[in-house]
Amino acid sequence: MKSIEESVISALDAADIELFSYLPYILQDLWEMGTPPEIVIDLVFKHAKEYSNLKVLDLGCGKGAVSIKLSHKLKCQCYGIDAVKEFIDEAKIKAHEFNVVSLCKFEVNDIRTRVKELSGFDVAILGAVGSVMGDYYSTLTSLTSCLNQNGIIIIDDGYIEDDSTFTHPLIQKRKNILYQIEKSGMRLIDEVIIKPEEIKTSNDLIFEKIKMRCGELIEKYPDKSSLFLNYIKRQEEENNTLETKIVCSTMVIKKFF
Repeated sequence: MKSIEESVISALDAADIELFSYLPYILQDLWEMGTPPEIVIDLVFKHAKEYSNLKVLDLGCGKGAVSIKLSHKLKCQCYGIDAVKEFIDEAKIKAHEFNVVSLCKFEVNDIRTRVKELSGFDVAILGAVGSVMGDYYSTLTSLTSCLNQNGIIIIDDGYIEDDSTFTHPLIQKRKNILYQIEKSGMRLIDEVIIKPEEIKTSNDLIFEKIKMRCGELIEKYPDKSSLFLNYIKRQEEENNTLETKIVCSTMVIKKFF
């Protein structure tokens, strides 16, 4: 198993584990770092009931944007877990700002092991965390024990169209994902596709912030300039992939009876 630092680095489209300690600085301007909270809110509203009684598990929650906005809108309980302490510290601050401290709890931990100790959730969210928990089959079978009988899993991810010639070491074709979902005893019941132009608009804003902060680190640590320049380059490459090569999707998956 990869170290938690390696998994976080991979999820954030980086390559060098040395970058881990600099992530809070590089991403300090960003609160919503991955999954659009509004999409998750709409999907939970559509597929769940009795919202104030819902228990939501937000795995790899980052700075808590999805949990906080979801609990603020639907008055449900959210439990967010992330491996980066500084992200969790900011999530707790934001929970105060949105007056949802009584609804949102956040914890620093490794989601790969922590899920084995959790149960009783109605919704589990994996928002743009990549393959931290393995492939879809491994991920879904791991999460099953966390959910109530009619619980749902919301995964924000990208996939390659079946007829595409593009390949990526961390991104699967749609048919492979559907096969693994079925193999795990579950079914894809809903999906929201994000338009490429919307992805580009978001990517451009995020990239400018990242580039600016990496530039500051290059000035402060010139001996590590290659570390930060490589991260900028990888961000450009991944943005191009997201905008032109793959389908960015938020999927709702449920156990099939």
